[in-house]
Amino acid sequence: MKAIQISKNGGPEVLELKDISLENPKDDEVTIEHKAIGLNYIDTYHRSGLYPLKLPSPIGLEGAGTITQVGSSVNGFKIGDKVSYAGAPIGSYSTHRNYQIKNLVRVPNNIDLEIAAAIMTKGLTTFYLLHKTYPVKKGQTILFHAAAGGVGQIFGQWAKSLGCTTIGTVGTDEKIDQAINNGYDFVINYNKENFAKKTMEITNGKGVPVVYDGVGKTTLEGSLECLSTRGMMVSFGNASGPLSDINVPKYIQPKGLYLVRPAMQQYLSTREELDEASKVLFEKISSEQVKIKIFKKYNLNNAMQAHQDLESRKILGPAIIIP
Repeated sequence: MKAIQISKNGGPEVLELKDISLENPKDDEVTIEHKAIGLNYIDTYHRSGLYPLKLPSPIGLEGAGTITQVGSSVNGFKIGDKVSYAGAPIGSYSTHRNYQIKNLVRVPNNIDLEIAAAIMTKGLTTFYLLHKTYPVKKGQTILFHAAAGGVGQIFGQWAKSLGCTTIGTVGTDEKIDQAINNGYDFVINYNKENFAKKTMEITNGKGVPVVYDGVGKTTLEGSLECLSTRGMMVSFGNASGPLSDINVPKYIQPKGLYLVRPAMQQYLSTREELDEASKVLFEKISSEQVKIKIFKKYNLNNAMQAHQDLESRKILGPAIIIP
């Protein structure tokens, strides 16, 4: 089998494609032949060392394929099943891998494996953001940063299906139409306009009850400014850099705000939680309430270019790697 590994932290150039022998699956594992691999911004954090890994290490948290071998104690899955996953252990940038069944889900027959690989992390993230971290209500106006990105494409459509009015931000004018197509009612280029001021105008001075922010450092203060009283700032990513220190008396105390930093493992740690989330996700896709258009496909031997495009924000929607 072939797999991408890193032996040191750094830029995209540290990604190395290697030939590796794969052992038989353990009792509670299956062997998956990948048909597609999800490409996520968190992969760049693992590569750069922002989220440290014990090196040398494989990379990648999301994939979809078919089962080619099962461990001796595996129940509920068989050879030939279409499956997908999102989450640890790391190692999806590979042609094949062994994976524990506790984090594995079966993909419905009507959903293509390339779509499954593209949506697992982003779709499950959208699920817990909208239904668990801050459960939105019909009629609410909410704000989401990076509306043209991978999570943004899914989030805008999903929020609209729940009856929300959604404000989205983007970094360039070229991304505005993309965000509108993703279901956002208002789109702000935060490099041209003060998004906090614009959000207050849209909401007639009330602000929004929740901001979902995967951008991080550059949007933090503005996000806190446009929240309503007792509003919640949901920080789930650091695309522009880690969060700086927060002036609590200035930004948090006056309106009694909440600041949370959720992660997928906190919401999908049990089989019941994973089954609930994946069921809702696949229903959204099957019903076409959420439509997925894969923005770009990369070959496994071109993972370096994929990471370069991720970090330069050239990827306007879900992207995948084909092994």
